[in-house]
Amino acid sequence: MANFAIRLGIPEMLAYWQHLSTEAAQGTLGKDEQQLYQKWGQAMAHLAMNPFYPSLHTHEIPPLSKRYGMKVFQSYLENRNSRAARMYWVYGPDHQDITVIGLEPHPEDKKNGGYRKVQLSDLPKIQP
Repeated sequence: MANFAIRLGIPEMLAYWQHLSTEAAQGTLGKDEQQLYQKWGQAMAHLAMNPFYPSLHTHEIPPLSKRYGMKVFQSYLENRNSRAARMYWVYGPDHQDITVIGLEPHPEDKKNGGYRKVQLSDLPKIQP
């Protein structure tokens, strides 16, 4: 299977990853942010190799796909945790790109309209 380039949605995902990376390099991340940084980094590495890597449990989220007009997928950063983080992503904007457009605790999709509350980042512009 071909590898994908992982891009980060703008401005939120890019800014958040840059924040975590900078703080990690400086050794100033708190325990929770350090765990998130490690799990998110590992999940993006798996996503680049194979978007359907078994531990990611990747699946499309139809309500988000309908809202955003493109297939939106959810992959796990972790499980066995009631507030387990989920990464939302789409294919594009370029061929062989995957863009991470959201990072949220798992919404309870059957309660309180969970996916209606999920806000996603914009895609980066295609580079000519």
